[in-house]
Order: sequence, then structure tokens, then C-alpha cells
Amino acid sequence: MAIKFQPIKIKKRYITTLMRLVTLFFLGVGLFTFFWLDLDQYLSLQALQEHKELLSQWKKEYYYFSVLLFILAYWSLSAFSVPVGAWLSVAGGFMFGTFVGGLSSLIGASLGASVIFFIARYSVTDVFKKKCEKTIIKMESGFKKNQLSYMLVLRLIPLFPFWLVNLVPAFLNVSPRSYFIGTFLGMMPGAFVYASVGNGFGAVVDSQIELNMDIIYSPKILFPIMSLAILLLLPVVYKKFIEKLD
Repeated sequence: MAIKFQPIKIKKRYITTLMRLVTLFFLGVGLFTFFWLDLDQYLSLQALQEHKELLSQWKKEYYYFSVLLFILAYWSLSAFSVPVGAWLSVAGGFMFGTFVGGLSSLIGASLGASVIFFIARYSVTDVFKKKCEKTIIKMESGFKKNQLSYMLVLRLIPLFPFWLVNLVPAFLNVSPRSYFIGTFLGMMPGAFVYASVGNGFGAVVDSQIELNMDIIYSPKILFPIMSLAILLLLPVVYKKFIEKLD
């Protein structure tokens, strides 16, 4: 007589709970490892300057691998919500120049943000959603009008903290397509502006000139600083514009 095995039925809520616990575990381990190993001490312009020769040699010998490694590092740190995006974009420009550094930063940041989006959609608890309730209400009307356009605005103009812009669209059922396209295009100007700042700093280090106020007027320094200033002023201009419309 053949023995029939009945399939084990696992309730969906148990699977969801398990996914949440696994996600929180890996996020916790990642953040703990980062700060326990004092990796944040290398996230400074001084550290870049001190290791310039080593980075240049590594880039020269393993260029494509270096670019790939940088993208993976950016993706990992973004996925773990470590607040080092601006510095990494500057570092990308410092190591690879404005175009390659900016593009690598953009790819890494977009992939990291997408990971957070899917984690938030399938693993974040209702308790956490309630803590973001005020932000959810503020963003809801914008996404109802046009998901892609509003996502583009949120990435281009930092009206809310980066990690919140990663999470809230998932809570509001924004489509992955609108999220990724809006994220990629919206973060593009910032990625290249910060990379140009890093490229300018790299040019100063390479020239080995004495650091003084005169170097600010160099095109490689002046234009990135002006672009960065404009980028930082965008939220203020946008809010003033919205206030006038209201």
C-alpha cells in the first residue's frame, strides 16, 4: 500500500514574519560590522588624500574590477542605509573622474535604493509604518497625481531624508518601474555634481600645489562648488514656490 504524504501548509503570516526577522538580522549585522570595524574612519577627504597612491595603483592595474567593486560597495552601504551617499559620490569622482565616478555612484545608489524598496514592501512591520505615518500622508497626494513625476521630484529635490524616500513609496504601492526610473533619473544630477567635486579635489591633490583660497577660482574647483550650491538651494526654492501656489 503506497503511503501518501500530505504537503505541509505554512501560513502566509509565518512566512512574512520569518522574512522580516531575516531582513532585520542582516541589516543589524551589516551596520554592527561597519561601525565595529571602524570603517567610517576611512570616509573622509583626508583618508582619500592619504591613500591616493594606493588607490591610483589599484585602479591602474584592475580598472574595471575597481569600478565594479566601487558599485558593489555603494550598493551595499545604500542597502544597509548607512548615510554615506554624498561622500561615496565624491570618492567616486576622486578615483574615477566625473563621468565614470558619477555613473558608478548613480548605479550603486539606484540598486541600493531598490533593495530597500522591496524590503519595505514585503518585510517592514505595521509598527514601523505607523512611525512614518506623517510622511506617508504628505507624500500620498503627490503619488496619487503622478507616481513617476513625483518620484523624480523627491529624488531631484531632497525634501525628505533619503531613507524615508526609499521606504514610503513601497508603503504607498508605487510601482517598481516608476520607483526605479524616478530614482535613477532624479539622482543623476546630484551624483555627477558630487563626483565633479571629488574630481576637482583629486586634481588639487595631483597638482601638489599649496592649499590656499586661490585654488577656489580654478575651474575644476569653482564650477563643482557652484553646482553643489545650486543643488543644495533647490529644496528652499521649491518650498517657496509651493508656498506661493498655496
